[in-house]
Amino acid sequence: MQVSRIRALRGPNLWSRHTAIEAIIYCAEDERSIDSIPGFETRLRERFPELAMLGPAGHDEAVSMAQALEFAALGLQAQAGCPVTFSRTAQTLETGIYQVVVEYSEEAVGRLAFELAQDLCKAAVEGKAFELGQALDRLRELDEDLRLGPSTGAIVYAATARNIPYRRLTEGSMVQFGWGSRQRRIQAAETDATSAVAESIAQDKELSKILLHAAGVPVPCGRPVLSAEDAWAAACEIGCPVVVKPQDGNQGKGVAVNLGTREQIEAAYAIAFEVSDEVLVERFLPGHDYRLLVVGDKLIAAARRDPPLVIGDGVHSIGQLVERVNSDPRRGEGHATSLTRIRLDDLALARLANAGLAPESVPARGQRVVLRNNANLSTGGTATDVTADVHPEFAAQAVAAAQTIGLDIAGVDVVCDSVLRPLEAQGGGIVEINAAPGLRMHLQPSFGKGRPVGEAIVANMFAPGDDARIPLVAVAGTNGKTTTVRLVAHIIGQSGLRVGMTTTDGVYIQGRRIDTGDCSGPKSAKNVLLHPDVDAAVLETARGGVLREGLGFDRCDVAVVTNIGLGDHLGLSYISTVEDLSVVKRVIVQNVRPGTGVAVLNAADPMVARMADSCPGSVTFFAADRHHPVMAMHRAQRKRVVYRDGDSIVASGGGVEHRIALADIPLTQHGAIGFQVENAMAATATTWALGVSWEATHAGLRSFVNDAQNAPGRFNVFSYRGATLIADYGHNPDAIQALVDAIDNLPSSVSSQRSVVISGAGDRRDEDIRQQTEILGHAFDRVVLYQDQCQRGRADGEVLALLQEGLKNAKRTTEIREIRGEFLAIDTALAELQPGDLCLVLIDQIEEALEHIGRRVAEG
Repeated sequence: MQVSRIRALRGPNLWSRHTAIEAIIYCAEDERSIDSIPGFETRLRERFPELAMLGPAGHDEAVSMAQALEFAALGLQAQAGCPVTFSRTAQTLETGIYQVVVEYSEEAVGRLAFELAQDLCKAAVEGKAFELGQALDRLRELDEDLRLGPSTGAIVYAATARNIPYRRLTEGSMVQFGWGSRQRRIQAAETDATSAVAESIAQDKELSKILLHAAGVPVPCGRPVLSAEDAWAAACEIGCPVVVKPQDGNQGKGVAVNLGTREQIEAAYAIAFEVSDEVLVERFLPGHDYRLLVVGDKLIAAARRDPPLVIGDGVHSIGQLVERVNSDPRRGEGHATSLTRIRLDDLALARLANAGLAPESVPARGQRVVLRNNANLSTGGTATDVTADVHPEFAAQAVAAAQTIGLDIAGVDVVCDSVLRPLEAQGGGIVEINAAPGLRMHLQPSFGKGRPVGEAIVANMFAPGDDARIPLVAVAGTNGKTTTVRLVAHIIGQSGLRVGMTTTDGVYIQGRRIDTGDCSGPKSAKNVLLHPDVDAAVLETARGGVLREGLGFDRCDVAVVTNIGLGDHLGLSYISTVEDLSVVKRVIVQNVRPGTGVAVLNAADPMVARMADSCPGSVTFFAADRHHPVMAMHRAQRKRVVYRDGDSIVASGGGVEHRIALADIPLTQHGAIGFQVENAMAATATTWALGVSWEATHAGLRSFVNDAQNAPGRFNVFSYRGATLIADYGHNPDAIQALVDAIDNLPSSVSSQRSVVISGAGDRRDEDIRQQTEILGHAFDRVVLYQDQCQRGRADGEVLALLQEGLKNAKRTTEIREIRGEFLAIDTALAELQPGDLCLVLIDQIEEALEHIGRRVAEG
């Protein structure tokens, strides 16, 4: 078994909506059924007993080694605790070649699972050992390192439940919610509304106390200290017992409480100084330690925090009791679990020493041994939910404290006897305000009810019903994609929205190109959705990106499929037929927003029309012929259609009928260019689906100029010495035929002498290359063939030979010339033009060729 390629599908894809690893696997003849490998399945199950997906022993259908790999990769992740359920193996048309797809929740974990699954299968083949426990530990550890922590995860899950899209911006906890101009960002439990000033104040505990005291919020008295001696002096001024803590610490690091002797205070100073060179000494408040979570102007949750402790049994030592407590599966390192393991560090040892104990001591049965003075969960403490017990005045002071500091989300630490009474009445005080507070004590308290704090934070960031999405249009098809994208973006811009657009020639934000090259893939789509100045996105969605990585978005408002026709790029990436191609193009239709989304489909193309069954929203069909059976059925159901009626485009459905004169759509040249009429119909249906006003749609169609600047390489017309020159990027038989039909409809084109300049892309099938010139040979008098810069895997002269073969039975062509180089071929054709002639140039290097043509036209 050989793995020739592994890809990460990071968005909705050909196989499912799940993120997944896709691998190309070659199986030798004896590996195409594991029954051909004596004892393999038995050995595989011995090494991975939980592998149940192969079916019971003696299964009827042949199971290939590729499928065994699939089940192993999925099963290893599942056993490691990853939330994965989907996998699939598909046999390609090539004998022994399989596509294996396995869902992942974290990409690196999915890749590692594939590697370990290969090792497992190899071990089963060779009869060698496989350490399943070690493999699962590696997967768990990697998953814990990479997955979102409990605080960030709770907010992300809450956003997802509200259909708010999210994107993880770093391997840490920086996450973007929403798209474009409606986006918001968080880092853990801190939002983009949290000011740096407020965060700085919260980190400075002395400044926080000053501001809170000025606002009438009770706080313990104290001051910063400069040395261990000064710490003792401050304690004498304040009166013992005291608390010693770093002035800008967090998570309870370096905090020691209830200190009454000089030795204790000086030792605590040394520990706090290791965390921060600024140390604070303040009066110790007796009572319980409470954490109150404030979001916006509301108290959302409250928990009593208790320090880490063990209870003696008269048999085991303190160290052994700590190990027993730490064996609780809820306890782990860091913040990935609901509780943290107890550490016998310097502070814990000092606390034991003060009580006359050591880790080796055996406490009496029932004796409580407190291992730390502070009660932070990050140091092994526990939490009990008390949200329902908080007195309204107590809650109001917590909210006032957070607002005094300026935090939209705050963890307010309070020490008092109870939350049942107002704070002043019991002599308690607020000891600390925390930005980016940990949420796990409220999500999964040790005792009591978990609180929906993630939902509260999302509700504070987004108004009810706001899903933070911008209008998103995805356009796919064999031909017409780029023009349709540009036209839709232009019309939306007329409605006042700032538009981001991706095409095969770049990324555009409000008409300004910010990236060049073929930008029709998911990375460019994601970049548009990241841009804060984008109110709507129109994204050309090519097959290559879908196959390579999946979609760059989870849902679209409108999915447009212009056509499939005879297809393009067939034979690449195991897409061999137009049926295969239609499945790829259909992905955007399958991921239309359920209910409110719309698929705009070409009713005249059978492959496209059938995609309607896969749409989770509604469908608008377009076609030139309103009497086409698909159109007629849709119209009879009073559903939306767009069609041509004489010299107008008509949008009809749901009691609406709107006409747009083709004379008002320059793109179509008064309706003479059929494929541009189709593009205009698709654009009209799209903006109708988005709710764009008809005034804006009219204005956009009327003002869209199909020149080399606005739509480069899309039927750009020039006048050269009295001849008509047309430049187009047509590069497949369907596009060539559409161009010939359009030229036939141009005024006086039938009687003119016609010439064409053409090359062929080497990554097309032989029959596709030949068919292009077969079509042209019946429509043009002179043909100039050129070999472009990149032959895409073809030998020198091979493409030209195929183009020549296509001209063997030409009915009209009388002259054929071969030229090396695109620009020289263009110049050769231009030199032979006479007034009244027509020349079609099928360009390869779009920008460079158009610039070259522009210079020649200017020279006259």
